[in-house]
Amino acid sequence: MVKPVTPDPEISLDDFFEQKKRVRNPFVPVGALMTAGVLTAGLISFRRGNSQLGQLLMRARVVVQGATVALMVGTAYYYGENPWQSRESP
Repeated sequence: MVKPVTPDPEISLDDFFEQKKRVRNPFVPVGALMTAGVLTAGLISFRRGNSQLGQLLMRARVVVQGATVALMVGTAYYYGENPWQSRESP
């Protein structure tokens, strides 16, 4: 039988997650919403039969999505969370 774990009353939830907090770039959610918006507009264009506009919007989606990913990687690199750097180096 497994014994239930009781939480330590001295540690608050905010203290527990304090170590997990990351710096957030406000442009990343904006980029994600823009990507979703352009994708939706492109799919609607295809559905209505305007394949030329749909194709243009799909290309725009790739550009916006790439910019969003670049912002995510740039923010992580700028604030010192370089995923390519070894954890053992100072």
